[in-house]
Amino acid sequence: MWNILMLGLQQVASWQSLAAIAFGVLWGTVGGIIPGINATIAMALLLPFTYTMNHTVAIMMLAGVYCGGEYGGSIPAILIGTPGTNAAACTVIDGYPLHKQGKTGLALYLSLISSCLGGIFSTVFLMFLAIPLSQVALAFGPAEYFALAFLGLSMVCSLGEKNVFKGILAGSVGILLSTIGFDTFTGAKRYTFGLLDLSSGISMVALMMGLYAITEMFDQACLYRKEKGVIFEHITPDLSFPKWPELKKYFPWSIFASTLGVIIGVMPGAGATAASFLAYNEVKRFSKKDDFGHGQPLGIVAPESANNAVTGGAMVPLLSLGIPGSNSTAIMLAAFSLHNINCGPTLFSTNPEIPYGIFVSLFISNFLMFFVGWMCIKCAMKITSLSKPILIAIVVALVFTGTYAYSGEIFSMYVTLICGIIGLVFRYFKVPSAAIVLGFVLGEIMEANLRRGLIISRGSFMGCFTNSTLSSVLLVLSIISIFYSLKTNLKKKKPI
Repeated sequence: MWNILMLGLQQVASWQSLAAIAFGVLWGTVGGIIPGINATIAMALLLPFTYTMNHTVAIMMLAGVYCGGEYGGSIPAILIGTPGTNAAACTVIDGYPLHKQGKTGLALYLSLISSCLGGIFSTVFLMFLAIPLSQVALAFGPAEYFALAFLGLSMVCSLGEKNVFKGILAGSVGILLSTIGFDTFTGAKRYTFGLLDLSSGISMVALMMGLYAITEMFDQACLYRKEKGVIFEHITPDLSFPKWPELKKYFPWSIFASTLGVIIGVMPGAGATAASFLAYNEVKRFSKKDDFGHGQPLGIVAPESANNAVTGGAMVPLLSLGIPGSNSTAIMLAAFSLHNINCGPTLFSTNPEIPYGIFVSLFISNFLMFFVGWMCIKCAMKITSLSKPILIAIVVALVFTGTYAYSGEIFSMYVTLICGIIGLVFRYFKVPSAAIVLGFVLGEIMEANLRRGLIISRGSFMGCFTNSTLSSVLLVLSIISIFYSLKTNLKKKKPI
C-alpha cells in the first residue's frame, strides 16, 4: 500500500496536476450548482480539451469534476428547493425545510462535510478493495438488480408521511412515466400519443426541474400574489458553522450512508440518485426519528454521504472491468479511449500510474472540495438577500436554459412546464413529489431486469428468483418493509 501511495503521489506532485484537480473540482461544483448541468455534462464539456493534455493529468482533472459535480447540486437544493443535479433531489426533502427554519448554515455545512466524508470513505474502499469489489458487481444478475430496485421502491411508503397510500400512488405515477417511449426489448412505442418527441421517453432532468424548481417557483409566486406583494416570510438565517458536539452525532450515520453509497456505486447502472434515496430510506428506518421531511439534519447527511460515496464505488467496475458504473464514469471511459488506454485488470500492470494517480487525486479532490464548497457557500448565501420576484425570474430562466442545454430540444422545456403544473397540483393534495422521482428512477431498472430475468428463466417468475438466494432475501426485506409501513400508518389512523 505504501508503494501504491508513493506511485500515486508522484503523479500528483506537480503544479500542473494540482492545478488541474483544483480546476476540475471548481468546475464540477459550479456545474452542479446550475440546475440542469450535472457532473456528467460538466465532464463532457471538458472532454475535448483533454486531448492535448498528459493522459494522467486529464483523467485526474475529470475525477475532480466528478467529485465537485456530485456535491454542487446540494447548494440550490437547500437554498431554493431546486436540486442542481438528479442526485440532490433527495436533499431537497429536508434541506429546504431546514433553510426555511433559519438553519441555513447547519444545512449547507452538513451537506459539505457529509459530501467530503462520503468521498474520502469511498476512496479508501477503492484503494483497498478495487479488485474484490468488482466481483460483487459480477455477482449481481437481473434478478438481484430487480430485487434491489424493489427494495428501494419500498421507500415510497415512508415518503407518504401521514398517508402511506399517497406515497404508493406517487411512486406508481413515477413508474408509469418511466415506461413512456420505445420499448427497449421489442422496439414498440408506448404511451407516446403519436408524438415523435416522446419516443425517447421523458428526460429525467426535465421531470425533476419541473417537479421541484418550477413547482416551487409557482408556489412562491402564488404566495406573493396572495400577500399582495408583501415578502412571504422574513427569514433570518443562522449562517454559523456547526459546533463539533453537534457534528459528532451525525458521523456514524454518514459512515453508514457512505457504505451503502459505495455498494450501490459498484453495481453498474444504479447511480448516485438511487443511492441517495436508498440511504435516506435506511437511515430514516434505523434512526427511528419521525421528523424526516420537516427539516431533519439526517435527511441531508444520508443522501449527501451516499451520492458522493458513489464516486469511488463507480470507479471500481471502470478500473477493474472496463465497465462504466455511471454516466459520469462513461465519460471517463471515453477519456481513456481518447488517450488510447484500455481499462480492465491489465490497467494495473500496464499503466499503474493511472489508477494509483486516480486514488490519490480523489483524496485531494475531496479535501479541496471542502475549501471550494466553503467559498461557493459564501457566494450562494447572497441568493437569500435577493427580492423574491427577481429570484423567481432568475431560477425559472436558469431551469429552462439548463433543461434545453441538457437535451437540445424545445420539447423538454414544455415537459418541464407541464411537470411543474402537475407538481403544484400534487403539492396541493400533499402527494410527495420525491416518490414520483424515485418511481421514475427505479421503474426502468425494475422493468428491464425483470424481463431479462424472465427470459433467462424461460418465463418462470418463481424460477427467476428462487435460483438466487440474494434476490430472495432482498424481496423478503422489501415485503417486510412495505407491510411495516402499512401497519404503522393504519395504527396511527391518520386521515387522508
